[in-house]
Parts: sequence; structure tokens; C-alpha cells
Amino acid sequence: MGERQLQTDPDMIAEIDLNENAVYVVCQGRLQAVDPPPTGYGRQEVFWQNGEPKLAEISYKQKF
Repeated sequence: MGERQLQTDPDMIAEIDLNENAVYVVCQGRLQAVDPPPTGYGRQEVFWQNGEPKLAEISYKQKF
């Protein structure tokens, strides 16, 4: 894999709560939370296309 160039922009700053358990995706300069599995047990998959995250698939398990 080639070396990746990172662009920095002092105006593009986001703050998140580090006390909250969450998964985030950054796409086109926007920070977006990925929905958690509704039962609390499950899996989140992010699908990429042309170097950008495009879809998230959330599956869950039901615990008895």
C-alpha cells in the first residue's frame, strides 16, 4: 500500500464524548455515528466503495 497523504484543516475539528461507547465513520468531512445493534449484542460491518465508506450493515443476536 502506498503512503497516504493526510490533509489537515484547523476548521475541521469534531468533538466526541469519550465516556460514550460508540463507533464513528468519517466520510466527506462529516462525522457520523454507526447505529448500535438494537439488543446490545451484534455486529456492525462497514462497506467501502472507491475508498469511501458507503454502507453499514447491522445484525444482532437475541439473548435468552
